[in-house]
Amino acid sequence: MKALALVSGGLDSVLAAKLMLEQGIDVVGVSFESPFFTADPARASCEELGIDLDVIDVGGELLQVIGAPKHGFGRYVNPCIDCHALMVRRAGGRMEELGASFVVTGEVVGQRPKSQMRFGLQAVEQESGLTGFLLRPLSAKLLAPTVPETEGWVDRDKLLGLHGRTRKPQMELAEKYGITEYASPAGGCLLTDENYSRVFRDLRDHGQLSVPAVRMLSMGRQFRLSDDAKLSVGRNHSENEALFELREEGQLLLKVVDHKGPVGVLAGDPGEDEIETSARIVARYSDAPRGESASVQVWNDRDERRLIDVVPFAPREARRFAI
Repeated sequence: MKALALVSGGLDSVLAAKLMLEQGIDVVGVSFESPFFTADPARASCEELGIDLDVIDVGGELLQVIGAPKHGFGRYVNPCIDCHALMVRRAGGRMEELGASFVVTGEVVGQRPKSQMRFGLQAVEQESGLTGFLLRPLSAKLLAPTVPETEGWVDRDKLLGLHGRTRKPQMELAEKYGITEYASPAGGCLLTDENYSRVFRDLRDHGQLSVPAVRMLSMGRQFRLSDDAKLSVGRNHSENEALFELREEGQLLLKVVDHKGPVGVLAGDPGEDEIETSARIVARYSDAPRGESASVQVWNDRDERRLIDVVPFAPREARRFAI
């Protein structure tokens, strides 16, 4: 018997997979990647568990979900119920190909507001299309028996009935099993971060959502110049390279040529005023002396280049445009 276990790298998902392994179930881990989170913690956890990992990219689908989540948002722009339903549905879509009979998650009743309350768990099960085939081993004894339990594929008596936000039972189980490799319970989703949520809302509200544009939000300083123009400015060499690679068709690159400094990517439909403002912001974060003129190169995706001379903004002036 084989199961697909959603593994985030957090302790709960690792323990859920471990409980299945203890019952002789062949477990394959499933994790997800998007502009908002990575599968790297899951890779480390699955290596420690000794199981294979199937990684699914849900970036484009998740952007559509965020546009109009059926169950709304959490505290910030995190559509957790809809996101979980998407993940479980995508895992369910891999069952036949991987030879699995059911899906396992590490969800705990009452652990998180909204998404892990009973109504949230029920919504995920129904909207994923896996009613009866979605097993939550950590809280199974508090939930209706699933097909894997009623058919005897797993022993319900060996499953748990955890409830609430306390982490003590999970920590005790981790010590029992010798599990040391797991991510922080705070999670790694950028959509639950207050600062990231602010710049994401700005991008969404201006109709500029795309996977590359969203990835840029975590790779530099973000400035809103007008309804039609937005600027991203790198903070170090690696961010400069990332912004260069993520630039989309039609976007402009800016860089000071006579002093060390960052790369700027200007998105949208900027006019000359926005281009000059962007150049002054990019120059502000360069080594150009304050109050003196700096030459900024501006070029498009056809490699058409021009130089404009600007006076760098003072810090307070640049901050007026910061998101």
